[in-house]
Amino acid sequence: MKERLEMLEDIEDVLFTERQIAVMVERIGQEISRDYKGKNLLLISVLKGSVVFMADLMRSISIPARIDFMAVSSYGSGVKTSGVVKINMDLNLPLEGYDIVVVEDILDSGKTLHYLMELLEGRNPNSIRVCTLFDKPDRREVDVQASYVGSVIPDAFIVGYGLDYAEKYRNLPFVGVLKPQVYE
Repeated sequence: MKERLEMLEDIEDVLFTERQIAVMVERIGQEISRDYKGKNLLLISVLKGSVVFMADLMRSISIPARIDFMAVSSYGSGVKTSGVVKINMDLNLPLEGYDIVVVEDILDSGKTLHYLMELLEGRNPNSIRVCTLFDKPDRREVDVQASYVGSVIPDAFIVGYGLDYAEKYRNLPFVGVLKPQVYE
């Protein structure tokens, strides 16, 4: 209990409540269900940040869908991307014949996702699109666009609902802005 209170004290402001997130996820699930009806849908979760979003999103999709997971890193424990992408865990499924939706927690610089999209496109899927819970276009450094977006957000360091700082705060049920003194 003490640790939970310490995490809450590090939050400057709640940006999205549990309920607001649930509404966003349900909307995205309906959009994907509509757009991929009759197609061979494969959701790819980019670990670790998107795992909470992926779990809720796949339950809100009303059509058949397979899932797979990739773990990539470019941040380490810092707050800015290093620009070097490392594949820590690759997919188990071949991508030919699938219509892919890459599920991300947040799209900011776009560097990691740009690299990942090129890698996946080289594996010959039918189609590939990006779904992100949060889009931070002010931070974009490469041209990557998401087809499905929960919300566009300002340039703030957010945590909770899978998003972390140094592997902490992922288990908060809401999304909040982390106090700068925590990560500076």
